[in-house]
Amino acid sequence: MALPLAGKVALVTGARQGLGKSISLGMAEDGADLVVCDRVIDDGKLAETAREIEVMGRQTLSLGGDITVEDDVNNIVNKSLEKFGKIDVLVNNAGVTAQDSFLNLPYRRWRLILSVNLDGTFLCSKIVLPHMIEKKSGMIINVSSILAHQIRMNIAYGVTKAGVERFTMGLAREMRREEGIAITCIRPYFVKTEVVMEFMEGRDISDFEEPIIWQKYPAMLAASKPEEVTGKIFDKAALEEKFGKI
Repeated sequence: MALPLAGKVALVTGARQGLGKSISLGMAEDGADLVVCDRVIDDGKLAETAREIEVMGRQTLSLGGDITVEDDVNNIVNKSLEKFGKIDVLVNNAGVTAQDSFLNLPYRRWRLILSVNLDGTFLCSKIVLPHMIEKKSGMIINVSSILAHQIRMNIAYGVTKAGVERFTMGLAREMRREEGIAITCIRPYFVKTEVVMEFMEGRDISDFEEPIIWQKYPAMLAASKPEEVTGKIFDKAALEEKFGKI
């Protein structure tokens, strides 16, 4: 039986660990070739993500770059197109956060969080989308968070994720007349990623979601009909309703 993403090419930002790595592996498991990119490339983690994908028999391209820099994003997209000729799925996953309370949050950190989480999502979408429109096929999957709605610390992070959801709905509306294009979004709860485990050391995280959930569902979204998912925000409950429990 053919894999649902066979012949597709997915570009995942922030792919060296955490959700980005899980999403990349899930796409590969379902047949996609991968462009995995990250700002950090010298610790070997991005290369390890690529190796795990290649073990599955998929092609990969590993690229370093800062998604807040337009030239870097253009370079990532151009090299992806040079190798694969297309980008079928873009996953805007890269993000940063801070544990500081508002009064202790330096302005430079506030700006960094907004720049990576919002500007990066904007730039990657802005540069990839014309190629998708040209071939009348493509899906952008943005990554939000429960913190877009649940009021805790991480004010800056929550603000950006609320912005990502509004960006998703607005861009989907603008693209509604473009054939074959979908702009959608996932909203994970708290997931047991490396960063979360570090931040939450010593605290009870027994109710946090396992990364495997977010390894499977994005690939299922990517294989869906565009009209079924565009403009929608999918939390775990919505994904279970659509695809069943994992």
